Amino acid sequence: MRTHVPDFWEHPKEAQIQMKKIKDLQAWIEGYKEVEDAVDELELAFDYVKEGELEESELDAMYASAIEKIEKLELRNMLRREEDKLGVVLKINSGAGGTEAQDWASMLMRMYLRWCEEHGYKTSISNILDGDEAGIKSCTINVEGDFAYGYLKSENGVHRLVRVSPYNAQGKRMTSFASVFVTPLVDDTIEVKIDQGLLSWDTFRSGGAGGQNVNKVESGVRLRYQFTDPYTGEKEEILIENTETRDQPKNKENALRHLRSILYEKELQHRMQEQAKIEAGKMKIEWGSQIRSYVFDDRRVKDHRTGHQTSDVGGVMDGDIDAFIKAYLMEFAGTEQQD
Repeated sequence: MRTHVPDFWEHPKEAQIQMKKIKDLQAWIEGYKEVEDAVDELELAFDYVKEGELEESELDAMYASAIEKIEKLELRNMLRREEDKLGVVLKINSGAGGTEAQDWASMLMRMYLRWCEEHGYKTSISNILDGDEAGIKSCTINVEGDFAYGYLKSENGVHRLVRVSPYNAQGKRMTSFASVFVTPLVDDTIEVKIDQGLLSWDTFRSGGAGGQNVNKVESGVRLRYQFTDPYTGEKEEILIENTETRDQPKNKENALRHLRSILYEKELQHRMQEQAKIEAGKMKIEWGSQIRSYVFDDRRVKDHRTGHQTSDVGGVMDGDIDAFIKAYLMEFAGTEQQD
């Protein structure tokens, strides 16, 4: 990594790629050093306990801290694919079921925003469509930060809610669904080809809060891209709306970034399908399948892929989903071989 050479910064894109590699290596070194120091301190602590200079409860706390650091490094070791290091685009859509399903979609949005906040990720909502009476019909959240996609790829699929609905006059137990689509948020270091001839734009007035200016100026943008799958020949129109800011050029830039993420994801899905053919005997991850049930009155959240479950429904809805993410990576990361 020759960052000291005089012309290093004369090629910004290449320099950015190299700096990312350096940052990644530094994170590994720091993580390993943390584990090494924790283990060394633990060895000394055993001697202190024998000599009566340290309480056993303090030793237990040090042991738990060391285990946590080792598991954190182990988890990071499972995120070795190129796309794992990227940010992520989360798109949440409410299923059939009207207000109850729309409320469920908004609860999932809050859950993921809380998780991101807890882990220091920067989030922005690039598009949101409010529900008829409560909740949301759909939303798109951009999550920026290292390994956001690697962790949140576990959330791709259909999430099922079972509860006594506050929107049902008879107080019936109801089942609702919402789908979560997870796409890597590509940056400038990832090459994605966009054919400008297949691209078209519309503008519209943004709705919602933000003052009169938002509604009077056509700052919202709608991108249409006529995509042809290079492997199957199937044609598809990709539609993206962005109302993130009052600045139309900025919204166009954000919409293009989202398009690049979608095209990159399509290539990844093709790779995964090819890998699945090779590893036909292994359990594969079904994109779009029902992945997790949240049963409120039974106080149970269960992941159907890993079998992991918890009774802490409130904690999960407040963003505590680390155990589910870890269980998913422990079970499936080993089957995701690098191409």
